Amino acid sequence: MRALTGKMRSLALGLAATASFLAPITAEAMTVQPVVIDLATAGRGMSEVIIVENTFDRPLAVELTMQSLELTEDGVHATGQDTQELAVFPPQAVIQPGERQNFRVQYVGDPVLAKSKHFYVTVSQLPVQTDEGGANIQLLYNFQVLVSVAPGDAKPSITISSAEIGRNAEGQPVPVIVASNSSAAHGYLSRGRLEIVQRSSGGQELFRKELSGPQIQQSLGYGLIGGMQSRRVVLPEPLPSADGTVTVRYTPDS
Repeated sequence: MRALTGKMRSLALGLAATASFLAPITAEAMTVQPVVIDLATAGRGMSEVIIVENTFDRPLAVELTMQSLELTEDGVHATGQDTQELAVFPPQAVIQPGERQNFRVQYVGDPVLAKSKHFYVTVSQLPVQTDEGGANIQLLYNFQVLVSVAPGDAKPSITISSAEIGRNAEGQPVPVIVASNSSAAHGYLSRGRLEIVQRSSGGQELFRKELSGPQIQQSLGYGLIGGMQSRRVVLPEPLPSADGTVTVRYTPDS
């Protein structure tokens, strides 16, 4: 038996990273939901359920593993280290065609946090032995669920600390912002709206657009801003000119 684990695994990880904020991640063989989980350090909010559905026509073997994340000015980076602060039960399962399996994820780390902590729970499809003769090539998928744990009753406080005109990969002028969170609790840009205004050097308005939470989610992803973090974000909104100034205002959902 051989398994294609290179490009297909990388592709699957890319799908997970850009998946819709609330929608489940879907591949040919399985559906995973939710894709973002917020946990508390105590009480009923310490745990949540990940549901994996086998949409394939044969048994699906999956394994769930954890790794901590580091948040930097440019985004989220996996450490590859399991800090033993999350527990998953069961860690493995074989799901029959058309069936679902619940996996409970629980925070078991320090109940007193200085700021939010973040993890990836990776749902990995495992190779299974089939009764078919000859070489059997299986496409294996990995999906990552973002799990964040906030301290106490803290709420995020996200503002745009700076905005300038930069360029995207295609060379087009776009807004480049620094989103800052003065709270110990993490937040998401996609749980609010952004107002973008560009003016010429003479003060004439050249461009104005408001992005809703779902629009931010669709174009940018979750927009995770960690506790006490500032993050540089390139907004995928081409501007009419590379000259002048741009201002961006963020308003959280009430």
